[in-house]
Amino acid sequence: MTDDAKTATAATRERIAACATDLPFADRQDFEDATRGFVGRTAQRQITAADGRVVWDLDAYDFLRDAEATDTANPSLWRQGQLLIEDGLFEVVPGIYQLRGFDLSVMSVIEGETGVIVIDPLISCETATAAFALYTEHRGERPVRAVIYTHSHVDHFGGVKGLVTQEQVDAGEVQIVAPEGFLHHAIAENVFAGTAMTRRAGYMYGAALDKGPAGQIGSGLGQTTSTGEVSLIAPTVDVTRTGERLTIDGVEIEFQMTPGTEAPAEMNFYFPAHKALCTAENTSHTLHNILTIRGALVRDAHAWAHYLTETIDLWGNDLDVVFASHHWPTWGRERAVEFLEMQRDLYLYLHDQTLRMINQGFTGAEIAEVLEVPPTLAEQWHTHGYYGSISHNVKAVYQRYMGWYDANPANLWPHPPEAVATRYVAAMGGRDGALAVARQAWDEGDYRWCAEVGKHLVFADDTDAEAKAVLADALEQIGFGAECGTWRNAFLAGATELRHGGFGTPASVPPDMLTSLTVTQVLDSIAIRVDGPKAWDVNVRLAFDITDEGVVHLAELRNGALHHRTVEATPDGVTTLRLARVAVIGAITGTLDLATALGDGTIVVDGDIAELGQLAGLLAEPDPDFAIVTP
Repeated sequence: MTDDAKTATAATRERIAACATDLPFADRQDFEDATRGFVGRTAQRQITAADGRVVWDLDAYDFLRDAEATDTANPSLWRQGQLLIEDGLFEVVPGIYQLRGFDLSVMSVIEGETGVIVIDPLISCETATAAFALYTEHRGERPVRAVIYTHSHVDHFGGVKGLVTQEQVDAGEVQIVAPEGFLHHAIAENVFAGTAMTRRAGYMYGAALDKGPAGQIGSGLGQTTSTGEVSLIAPTVDVTRTGERLTIDGVEIEFQMTPGTEAPAEMNFYFPAHKALCTAENTSHTLHNILTIRGALVRDAHAWAHYLTETIDLWGNDLDVVFASHHWPTWGRERAVEFLEMQRDLYLYLHDQTLRMINQGFTGAEIAEVLEVPPTLAEQWHTHGYYGSISHNVKAVYQRYMGWYDANPANLWPHPPEAVATRYVAAMGGRDGALAVARQAWDEGDYRWCAEVGKHLVFADDTDAEAKAVLADALEQIGFGAECGTWRNAFLAGATELRHGGFGTPASVPPDMLTSLTVTQVLDSIAIRVDGPKAWDVNVRLAFDITDEGVVHLAELRNGALHHRTVEATPDGVTTLRLARVAVIGAITGTLDLATALGDGTIVVDGDIAELGQLAGLLAEPDPDFAIVTP
């Protein structure tokens, strides 16, 4: 082992070769589809922010072009990366275009009578602007008449202000269309557990990793996430039911609601005049996540599958093409329906077979080791786990129904990681004995066991450089062999932090998301920051009279828990703050200076302002750089 291995061992090369033995590399249909309808590429290969930093590099993955997979990468994942770097403007059918390769997601443009409808404007304003500029270069200047958010994940709305302004939306010049519940879920996911999810996303997407054959080669769904300005404009039109129809700029659209599938708020929709179906992120050319490794609410694989059955029933007899907000389209009714059916069968099989084995007494970890999909599904490239894996999706289904506990009482109250680590190391004969066990596992090519023992060594003593090197090398070898892009990124991210220290969190909650918070969400976000033990003996009652909403929120801190509710009027003797919703947000996020706001009347206090200070003093700051592979 070396301090920075960067080479595949013989054991890793053997595993990679075995994995690739039965894969249908002669099937080039995906490459034909990924380049079909090509119109042109942008000359602007590096997209920069206002401060000059590069937020997206279209040439960063050129090492994947026209090259065989190296021995530090799974050839199946390498192939997926080669498909994903086909960037440019593509015609799906006349009147529908896609801009691919500009971000993790894909932006689609539908041409109307006087302008265009944009579907899913990427993550960053800068990448959305650059992508649309390529469309304009080839199709001419056309105003944006509407933006459709397919669902509530940031890679499907974050770049909206790179295309349109809030003022245009307020003036009625541009519609923003989204599924019912979009705004709540978009904000809740990114604010309530946003710090932890964003830190973990650094591992999942590998944005801080070096790109190259021994580094980050993609995440399966797209290559990685852009790092520009994230924005949000609230929807002006909520789609609430399946069968709902809208005509926007002369383009008729039929909608299907699919809540609880890939996102809590999501929808598919069909363009009858084009015979084109947009499946949002409910189908893609990979097995998706039932639970992402960055963290999220567990998704409903059963509902996901049954919504796809409904999709086929709704439009399967008429459609000519299926496209989505990641990857490339599938053309031809027969091929498109088969694609939808295979994706549907994949999620239902994982769901049903996991439950079958749960009811036979197997745990999630046990099922994940043995469950295989039918050969007919395994033969399809788009069912492979480039983004989600069978292993962690099976565990997600288990978690949805059974929770974290596997029913073995020995696992009901285990020691936490540091405490168990010291005991494992001691049981192996101390540090030197445990290190010898890890090294033997390495020599035998058992990198999973090497990583397990190495983890305990590091958690028993995170100053042990030799133990950290052993663990880093083991994680790296596992990463090299992974077919799943997010697994590869996570393993290599862990190795990187062990060797070079933490790379922190590559992003934070954007201002537009914070300013879209409701007062209820603001108070919820305060509640989860209360330092419970410090607040055990503190009782505080505060009323927030929201002047622009005509609603009074009463908050009460008792027993370390902050409760809140709306009331008809402020109770007697309760300190009351009279202020607008944006002032509540500003006061909590620190963007509003309290002294100034109290002086100029932005906040009017009736009662003892010290009570607000008392509550503020009990709020803990989240840590965006918390340790993951060290204690």
